[in-house]
Amino acid sequence: MTKSEQTKAFIIEKTAPIFNSKGYTGTAISDITDATNLTKGSIYGNFANKDEVALAAFDYNLRKMNDVFLREMAKYGSAKDKLLVYGKVYADLDSHPFPAGGCPILNTGIESDDTHPELRAKVAAAINSWKNKLVSILEEGIKNKEFSKNINIEQIAITMIAIIEGGILIARTTKKASYRALIVQSLEQLINQLK
Repeated sequence: MTKSEQTKAFIIEKTAPIFNSKGYTGTAISDITDATNLTKGSIYGNFANKDEVALAAFDYNLRKMNDVFLREMAKYGSAKDKLLVYGKVYADLDSHPFPAGGCPILNTGIESDDTHPELRAKVAAAINSWKNKLVSILEEGIKNKEFSKNINIEQIAITMIAIIEGGILIARTTKKASYRALIVQSLEQLINQLK
């Protein structure tokens, strides 16, 4: 890795939690310079603008979140158990190295839907990738005869995402962890009813 690549990676690592917590609009260049102890010139010597830093920070946070799920899913062989990982992780977020600020899909999606087309496109791609991962697991379950071939896999996949993201939003907004537990129970019921 070149010195320039190391500096870019350092900037992304230090600013990703800020963008995920404060959002694109709430993150000022001074936040970036404070977090990195670099000058504004050093930041703009490595990135064309704040947009580039924000896009890279989103990718970093998304990768960090996805790594948690991949690591946990690798512990299980059945499709059903892999799906149940989502509930297990969300039920106990503090035990996993989740990005600071929570789910980058939710955080960035809410902020960018009307204000930042490039970030919105990244969030849409992340949701689509997540849906495709769930579809793949459901197809594996059908192939292994864990699930009926008559289930609507796309509907189940997108419903799982909606339950998870909606549950996070509700629990965080109301500051009621008990709501997160109820949502996780609903997610587990959906998965356990797949036959």
